[in-house]
Amino acid sequence: MPRIVILGGYGVFGGRLARLLLADGGADIVVAGRSLAKARAFCEQHGGRPLAIDRDGDLANVFNGLRPAIVIDAAGPFQAYGDDPYRVARTAIEAGAHYFDLADDAGFAAGISSLDAFACDNGVAAVSGVSSVPALSAAAVRALVPEGAAIDLIETAILPGNRVPRGRSVVHAILSQVGRQVAVFRHGQPTMTTGWGKGRIYNVWTKSGLPLRRRARALCVPDIALFPERFAARNVEFRAGLELGLIDRGLWWLGLLVRSGAIRDLTALARPLTALARPLEEFGSDRGAMVVRAFVRDGDDVERREWQLVAEAGDGPFIPAVPARALVRKALRGGLTAGARPCLDDIDPDDATKAMAGLQVSTVISRERETPLFREALGPDFNRLPAPLRAVHDARVHKRFVGRGRVRRGSGPLTELLCLAFGLPQSSDDLPVTVSIERDGAAEIWTRHFGRQRFRSVLRRSASDGKGRVRERFGPVSIEIDLALADSTLSYPVGGGSFAGVRLPSFLVPRSETRESVDEDGRFCFSVRISLPLTGLLISYEGWLEDAS
Repeated sequence: MPRIVILGGYGVFGGRLARLLLADGGADIVVAGRSLAKARAFCEQHGGRPLAIDRDGDLANVFNGLRPAIVIDAAGPFQAYGDDPYRVARTAIEAGAHYFDLADDAGFAAGISSLDAFACDNGVAAVSGVSSVPALSAAAVRALVPEGAAIDLIETAILPGNRVPRGRSVVHAILSQVGRQVAVFRHGQPTMTTGWGKGRIYNVWTKSGLPLRRRARALCVPDIALFPERFAARNVEFRAGLELGLIDRGLWWLGLLVRSGAIRDLTALARPLTALARPLEEFGSDRGAMVVRAFVRDGDDVERREWQLVAEAGDGPFIPAVPARALVRKALRGGLTAGARPCLDDIDPDDATKAMAGLQVSTVISRERETPLFREALGPDFNRLPAPLRAVHDARVHKRFVGRGRVRRGSGPLTELLCLAFGLPQSSDDLPVTVSIERDGAAEIWTRHFGRQRFRSVLRRSASDGKGRVRERFGPVSIEIDLALADSTLSYPVGGGSFAGVRLPSFLVPRSETRESVDEDGRFCFSVRISLPLTGLLISYEGWLEDAS
């Protein structure tokens, strides 16, 4: 009978993997870890053979004695494996065993390829990231998109329920990134964003018909490093969410300490934060979800293809173990190719689905054509826009534009205070301009950089449903805009406004003279002048932009 050693086999995810493999039968499951008492307690309840292993000890002697067919590292945290991160993998390979791990660290999963020749020489496979990411997310992308398709964006989100256990390694991975600069892949190149920064709302439909609504925030996982090359995706994002808003926003506020430089990261607070969260475990639900989206371009059309997984009855923590279950089954059938690699192609979508058998899990795939916000608002007039204007307003995923501009602020203390509150730029005759447009569901997020200063607004179709009407929100202020196209110029006349949801009387509504046009060089040009009824000019800015997406 083949022997499988699971390091961290009594932990949150390792223990669930052990239970899945014990249910499959046909293998001797060794539940290993530093604590023999915990291993014994687990095996008394679920089965398997307990074993005390110190990963920093003489692993070669242990593995040579056990002669395992497969060694699985489910311990972590993989971000903290020190100067010799692949010691377990290398020792397993030397012992003639396949090696799998549940790594969620981008560098660790990508770096396993350094052992490729060594694994091939020993006739075994060393596969990293055999977990929700990148293994299951990659399988979902392959289920959504045929090989060679043009992918604008791959977006993954993991949304656990609050009443399910969180592994120590997962907590460490999150806290190590909150408030720090983490990698993201945008516009065909790596860039940085704030870990656990700006949130995005996900709505996942369940069997009951009641939506599971969660906020998720950016983190770096192996997908960010691996998917751009594997799937030729121009943008790759990952987010994770926590069900309770108190914990979610609490982490965001703690992240401000990291951003300010007061502390390096939050990992030192893991124990006290876990203790503080423990009394809240009875709140929320035991339902979790995972969402993978691929935005596929075909000519001028973009289709959003979405894979959703919902885990009920507290079965969410089994999901990170599902890819390892599928890969163990494949290995025991003799279907693994020797070599070392991250887990991107070793698990077929059908194998992943079969490995969910016995769990309260459902999956669904949907497709929907993405229509630009301005096309929805303008209707047939959208096709009459000059090409440079259509290019700017064809934001179905992410777009980025660069150019030059000039700015003039109004005068007076109230004007200065308002400009400061909204992050509006200082007066300048010439400065670099960058505009990023990000689609977020039915909305567009416009982020404008004038030099070093940044301000942001959110546009969406107006609830008034007037043709050409959109709503632009700057913080608590929302402006109704009646888009108008005349002589190749798009104007933005204001039709009303509100503050904190309360409609403003007409004499308090800001005035806007905003136009978009094309200059003699064929560039997109903007001219914006915003005035307040009581104080006059707030700000005016104008300039040009070119596509840098």
